[in-house]
Amino acid sequence: MGALNLEERPMKFHFIPYPAQGHMIPLCDIATLFASCGHHVTIITTPANAQILLKSIPSHKNLCLHTVPFPSHQVGLPPGVENLSSVNNLDNSYRVHQAAMLLQSPIQHFVEQDSPDCIVADFMFLWVDELANKLHIPRLAFNGFSLFTICAMESLRARGFESSVIKGLPHCITLNATPPKALAKFMEPLLETELKSYGLIVNNFTELDGEEYIEHYKKTTGHRVWHLGPVSLICRTTQEKAERGQTSAVNVHECMSWLNSKQPNSVLYICFGSLCHFSNKQLYEIASAIEATNHQFIWVVPEKKGKEDESNDENEKWLPKGFEERNKGMIIRGWAPQVVILGDPAIGAFLTHCGWNSTVEAVSAGVPMITWPVHDEQFYNEKLITQVRGIGVEVGAEEWSIIGFMERKKLVGRDIIEKAVRRLMDGGVEANEIRRCAKEYAIKAKRSVQEGGSSHKNLMALIDDVKRLKEKDYKPLDS
Repeated sequence: MGALNLEERPMKFHFIPYPAQGHMIPLCDIATLFASCGHHVTIITTPANAQILLKSIPSHKNLCLHTVPFPSHQVGLPPGVENLSSVNNLDNSYRVHQAAMLLQSPIQHFVEQDSPDCIVADFMFLWVDELANKLHIPRLAFNGFSLFTICAMESLRARGFESSVIKGLPHCITLNATPPKALAKFMEPLLETELKSYGLIVNNFTELDGEEYIEHYKKTTGHRVWHLGPVSLICRTTQEKAERGQTSAVNVHECMSWLNSKQPNSVLYICFGSLCHFSNKQLYEIASAIEATNHQFIWVVPEKKGKEDESNDENEKWLPKGFEERNKGMIIRGWAPQVVILGDPAIGAFLTHCGWNSTVEAVSAGVPMITWPVHDEQFYNEKLITQVRGIGVEVGAEEWSIIGFMERKKLVGRDIIEKAVRRLMDGGVEANEIRRCAKEYAIKAKRSVQEGGSSHKNLMALIDDVKRLKEKDYKPLDS
């Protein structure tokens, strides 16, 4: 990483992550990149989230955590519940969001008392725009999406989010569902305020989003963007990778020993992220499809966290009788060391909800995907994976929820799931071409974060930009 010259003075950056794993982990990884360049970085978070981060991010002399109290009691949450991954229903997820919005006052007070040269904040915090303007410092926005997805959202936003057909992009895209109205209404002010920032930082690399989408974004919005990822690649050791996010629910060494005994590309990895909760009936269909393919698997079931000792009767509500005895696989009930698992040569495909962190981790490992989007921006990500870059196949999910906890009306049947799994795991011309393409993007991903790579150059250019703004006594444009 580019270290400071002796005559250069380090700058001060404040990072403000949103309390959800998909937002917090990549932004804090980005914070470590800035610290590695010799700049002083403070991550402003809450006590329980600080404990997660202390395990997840490498210790660095230039990086510190500042905590502000999480107002759990004000919104009716138990003490210590400070992250969306800690709740399992719609009401409590709303309470976490509500509490996160109440962090404005203590965070604002701290930033005003200890003004940085630049604020890097999650786009969920709309008030940071006004704070940065007041302090005459640049604000960088982060939202955890790919630039392709942001371009698609901006295109639909111009038409009121009322279509599944996205016009005006470099590719002709038709989503498998129309965005829910409630989600569109929620996203509108976030996207609008994001464009008022000095620029956007993205956890992706230029080669995956594509130069054509970078040009499209700049041309249609006039906004700056820097690709700094994939940030998951900054984790070097197995331990660092395993503890990224939370403590694993499985012994990492046992898991890796099991995988090391398998043939290359022979194991299916299944994980729908920390916020997607499927019904017992849907889990049963997934289990039945896995069994029908006869492939070995690792299946992460986060919604069963804390119920590892559930009775056989409870198990059989979502698993066919005798499933675990009959099948050559591993079920992880809780948080899984995903980056470690995806990096193993035995993994042949990833059945995924298309959350952006999961997507970019799979791309970095060269693992092709079987796409099953559920909520938020995942239906956009699916099209980048399958149609635009050709590194996955679709299950064909058509029900778009506003959040992963919601009950879904449609059941995705075992036959459809089995067919999609076989397209990649059974081999053949299509599977081989997708696998070849996925391996190529993995090589590009690794190159991008190395010295001289596209993301490394972007990081250096961004830091130089902020330095110039500081020297010029930055004045934000009136918005």
